[in-house]
Amino acid sequence: MANGIKFGTDGWRGVIADNFTFENIELVSCACAEQFLEDLTANKHLQNHVFIGYDRRFLGREFAECVALIFSRKGLNAVVYNKDVPTPMVSFDVKKQNAVGGIVITASHNPPEFSGFKIKSPDGCSASKNYTDLIEKRLGNISVKAIHGLPQYPKMIDPSKDYTDFIKKTIDLERLKNLNETIIIDSMHGTGGNYIESFLKGGKIKVKTIRENIDVNFGGINPEPMMPQLLPLSGEVIKNKALIGLATDGDADRVGAIDENGEYLNTHKLLAILLYYLAEKKKLTGGVVVTFSQSVLVKKMAEKYGFKIYEVPIGFKHIADLMIKEDILIGGEEANGIGSKLHFMPERDGIFNALLLLEAVNSFGLKPGQLVKKIHDEFGAFYYDRVDLHIPSSQVGIEFVEKVKSNPPKEINNIPVKELKTLDGAKVIFEDNGWLLFRASGTEPLLRIYSEGKNKEFVSDMLRAGQDLFKEKTRLLV
Repeated sequence: MANGIKFGTDGWRGVIADNFTFENIELVSCACAEQFLEDLTANKHLQNHVFIGYDRRFLGREFAECVALIFSRKGLNAVVYNKDVPTPMVSFDVKKQNAVGGIVITASHNPPEFSGFKIKSPDGCSASKNYTDLIEKRLGNISVKAIHGLPQYPKMIDPSKDYTDFIKKTIDLERLKNLNETIIIDSMHGTGGNYIESFLKGGKIKVKTIRENIDVNFGGINPEPMMPQLLPLSGEVIKNKALIGLATDGDADRVGAIDENGEYLNTHKLLAILLYYLAEKKKLTGGVVVTFSQSVLVKKMAEKYGFKIYEVPIGFKHIADLMIKEDILIGGEEANGIGSKLHFMPERDGIFNALLLLEAVNSFGLKPGQLVKKIHDEFGAFYYDRVDLHIPSSQVGIEFVEKVKSNPPKEINNIPVKELKTLDGAKVIFEDNGWLLFRASGTEPLLRIYSEGKNKEFVSDMLRAGQDLFKEKTRLLV
């Protein structure tokens, strides 16, 4: 690791003006450019094109232009969008143009003081760990001074019409436009902007978008489409008696939702709704990919349909890898990222999935909460929640998880532990499919504690017990 540059679950992220600086952007851009050039030599079918996007964070455009200039001076044909764009748009253009890669300056759903450097592979998905390891290895031998000079301004392009045209062709927008309902969109001040509303204009449906404006501080929250950040969306749904509230995160690759009662629909429920729709209404088949923190409910649904189940570590790139290699119907991660075979690329897309979710709800003729109840009645009800503990450093979380792995509890809350799984973190399994998972964040100084069970009381009790176990083993107050 050089100058604090370390790639995590999805790219390199850091605090702006701390370790996320123009100097470090130049270093990582040089390393990435060299790897892209090597890829072009090794794979003659790839095109010498690099698409560079950015979100609405402080200095996002300036960082993106810096990347483009470094790439251009290295001999790459790099272009920058002339305004902030959703990350899925960059991914789409990379794959559509068979480009050697793409870069997005974004910290996704992280706090406002962060920025990030995401690398997109020719398939449109996030670069694998093996690939980012190659970038990190190059950092120690980089000379930025040797490439100064040459182009002064990057080449700029408009947002992609190919991306919006794809959505128009894939989602039945005319049917959605004629819904006699109100829906609320929450862009959380991110790059989702007014995209969803623009797709639904011109019909009976009433659409209201909140937090669509640019705010580099995201209104003082993390732009992550889950509670409590979606309380304003919940309030608007209730106030307007809306059918549903739909949200996208800071760079619009994740989706969140609120039902007709103002209740948050977590990703487990969203993935279940979309799987139900694709299997029952679209009559599609294929494997189902879940990450280590995903719900038992989705597994039970896949079993009923006879679909092969894949369980992978947390991080959408693990899902994307299987979508490239296998016949995958749908895959989802707990952090609101979902991909399906309906999409052009093996990647998350908050805008596309928001519209697909609306299409799914409409197809069953039920309100979202009613549809979830129907699924629970058919497959069983499971409840889930998570807490994020702010800790002094990522290392504290890593060391705690290792302690749980090496000396797992025999019981928690007087409930015997059935087994311990360690695919990604430490997952304590109980009877009746209940579980408690500890995992250190790959991008922030956080310890995430997750739980699922057959009733809300079990989940809340387990989350409290998980926090108590952390205090006991680390002697830290949280």
